Order: sequence, then C-alpha cells, then structure tokens
Amino acid sequence: MGILNRLFRVSKGKLNEGVDILEDATFESTLQQGIRDMEAELHKVIRSSADAMSNCNRLEVEYNKFVEQSKDWEDKAKKALKAGNEDLARKALAKKTECDQQATSLKTAVEQGVVARDKLKNQVEELRRKIDDSKRKASTLIARKNAANAQKKMAQVMSGLGTDNNAFASISRFEEAVNREEASAKAYESMSAGSDPDLEKEFADLDVSSTDTELARMKAELEESKSK
Repeated sequence: MGILNRLFRVSKGKLNEGVDILEDATFESTLQQGIRDMEAELHKVIRSSADAMSNCNRLEVEYNKFVEQSKDWEDKAKKALKAGNEDLARKALAKKTECDQQATSLKTAVEQGVVARDKLKNQVEELRRKIDDSKRKASTLIARKNAANAQKKMAQVMSGLGTDNNAFASISRFEEAVNREEASAKAYESMSAGSDPDLEKEFADLDVSSTDTELARMKAELEESKSK
C-alpha cells in the first residue's frame, strides 16, 4: 500500500505539472475564451431580459388601455346624465366598473413587472461593466505575463553564461582560441624578423676561414713528413 500511495502521489504530481505547463502555454487563449464565455452569458441574459421586459410592457399597455377606457365610460355616463338619460348613464357606469376591475387586476402585475424590468436593466448594465473590466484586466494580465516570460528567459540566459554548453561560452572559447593563434603568429613573426642575413654571412665566413687554416696545417705536416 505504501508503494501504491507513493506511485499515486508521483502520478498526481506529474499530472499537475503537466496541467500547469498546459495552462502556461495557453494562458492568453484561456483568458480570451473566458471573455467570450462571459459575453455569451451576457447575450443569454439580454435575451431573457428582453422577453421579461416585453411581457411587462404588454401588461402595462393593457393596464393603460383599461384605465383610458374607464375614463371614457365615465365621461359617457356624465354626458348621458346631462342629457337626462339615467338608464344610459347606468350602462356606461357598468362598463366603467368592468374596466376598473380589469385595471385593478393588472395593476399589481404591472407594478411587479416594472420593478423586475428596472432590476434586469441594472443587472445587464452591471454585467456589461464587469465584462469590460474583465477585458481590461485580461489585456493587462497578458501584457504582464509576456513581460514576465521575457524577463525569465533573459534571466535563464544570463544565469547560464558560465556553463560549458552555453552558446555564449562557446563563442568565448573560440575567441580565446583565435587569440592564442594570433599570439603564436606574432611570436613567429618576431622570431623571423630577428634574423640578420649579414650577420649570418659573417658567421659563415668564419667557418670558411677556419677550414682554410686547418687545410694549410695539414699540408705543412705532409711536407714535413716528406722531407724526413
């Protein structure tokens, strides 16, 4: 069991590491997708809000219609009374009462709808502000992430300057080799420039004159031996 737990922890650690690497590689696209998802939610909320507002507006129109009709029947009842026709006035007032009942039944629904409509408008505007703020934050985060990655890469390059497999170290080794070759060439040039042809000739002449002297000595010895 102990080995299995260790293997599980190792596997989990590797999986988390892989997820971290994937998230780092897809940082910008993930943020942009998040913004798109928020905008999609906004469109859904707007459609739902539009339906709710449409129902509220329809109820409000119906309510106002019955209110106007109530006033109209009241005016007609007054007109009938002025004409001395109480029976017609009663009929007009009956119609007015019907309109008042309809308006009363709609009034509560209209008031609730207006409150819900205003609330939805505020919520939509708030969601829009949050999305705009998220877009600005996403742009800032992407810029900061890119800058941090650039700084990290530069630090990695600079910290690896002393390693043997670093490109900069390779250039330095080649530079040192060329410097050594140039120094060696200059040494040979100085040695070659130090030779004097006239001086060499004088030493050669010394060798010739010593040979002549030796030859004369040998001739003298031969003459001396003949005379004996």
